[in-house]
Amino acid sequence: MKPLRSWLKWAARTPLHPQWLLGRRALPVGLPGFAGSLLDIGAGDRWIEGKLPIPVNYVALDFPATGRDLYAATPDVYADAARLPFADASFDGVLCLEVLEHVRDPAAVMLEIARVLKPGGKGWLSMPFLYPVHDAPFDFQRFTEHGVRRDVCRAGLELTRCRPSLHAARSAGLLASLAVAGGVKASPPALAALLLFPAAGMVLAINLLSFALSLAWPDWTALSAGHDFEVRRP
Repeated sequence: MKPLRSWLKWAARTPLHPQWLLGRRALPVGLPGFAGSLLDIGAGDRWIEGKLPIPVNYVALDFPATGRDLYAATPDVYADAARLPFADASFDGVLCLEVLEHVRDPAAVMLEIARVLKPGGKGWLSMPFLYPVHDAPFDFQRFTEHGVRRDVCRAGLELTRCRPSLHAARSAGLLASLAVAGGVKASPPALAALLLFPAAGMVLAINLLSFALSLAWPDWTALSAGHDFEVRRP
């Protein structure tokens, strides 16, 4: 949808964008002080590499059908996250950000993360919870915090941190904004062109209201766009 794509490109990083409430990408908590070997599963455009401390030995890994074919990724290794081509205890840390919803067997991926981590090594993972289907047909599941804990424990890892990735008010606003933009995207071209400006106004209002509400209203952790969690191999 050309009108919508043009609008989104122009509106990037402004409250006119339907994903503005997500904020900018940032390093997971605890990673800035990391040193050692780090495996990034689902590295995509390798954005995180430039934000890492100098002592980090960074290895980017992606899956051909998504990383290469959808995102033109340039990892160091193409592989299936459920069958990592590395020896046991190879890495001091593992990243797996916004990937687990795209794998057919997330429990198997968690077992592989546990296997390649050194004893005492840490993993930083994230997964959406309230978010539209994306990268279809490679979008298979959403987990609650309890689902995350289940697979982490089954893999023999310790869950050292689990938190919602977005305030409840911002999560609700994000879904509302995406619903508006998604309706434009799903419309025939002529109708989409007519809806574009009203949609921009609605997205702006939703985003600003949700942002203001998140500053004044208590959070409700049962409703979030996703979860960020940290694990440790004993």
